[in-house]
Amino acid sequence: MMNPNVPPNGDSSRTSSRVGFLGAGRMAQMLARLFLRAGHEVVLTNSRGPDSLVEVIAALGPGASAAWPATLADRCDVIVLAVPWAHVADALRSLGDVHGAVVIDTTNNRVGPRPEDIVDLGGRGSSEVVAELVPSARVVKAFNHQPIPSLATLGEPGAPRALFLAGDDDAAKSIVAELIRAIGGVPIDTGGLVEGGRLQSTGGGPLAGHGRLLTVEEATTALADARRTYRLNR
Repeated sequence: MMNPNVPPNGDSSRTSSRVGFLGAGRMAQMLARLFLRAGHEVVLTNSRGPDSLVEVIAALGPGASAAWPATLADRCDVIVLAVPWAHVADALRSLGDVHGAVVIDTTNNRVGPRPEDIVDLGGRGSSEVVAELVPSARVVKAFNHQPIPSLATLGEPGAPRALFLAGDDDAAKSIVAELIRAIGGVPIDTGGLVEGGRLQSTGGGPLAGHGRLLTVEEATTALADARRTYRLNR
């Protein structure tokens, strides 16, 4: 039986995409390497401009380039938000017009690893805030619930690893799900940005904080348990 939480493959033939990154730190470089390995192109940006990314681009190799943030919406099929929480608002403003763009939100509302480092958003989830900052974009939350180094285990032998995603636009989620498959993961749909995004947020979301990527069986069980708890507590 098909798992209802795993988005369908759609067209079985994969095409190359150009993935743009707002940010060029650990998360951006980790995902960039994975996307390059899968045959995609990547474009990295930061607030200091392409000249500051020469060494990073050289290390990533063929298929990688640097640009200014304002060019990403026109140049790229998908934009990945990969900056610290304190820089989210400024980074998104630097994009300019992103009407209809798919924006993958990898952020969490925290400024450090300790419980007291969580930023109070008044009951909202971090991706709800991101969506408010880019209301014309199609926001999908993904790649936020696991330690960054654990992404390097995707595609390794053993049970397939799951990656959660949440969003309100089914077509955008299908695009992100295909990117997850391309790098060796299995996408698990947690729902919309409000419920799903909160379930997979670090600092309280029951689908985060495992310290590693979960197997598909572990992830689907955790999601079912989390949904029951979430609805009981509403």
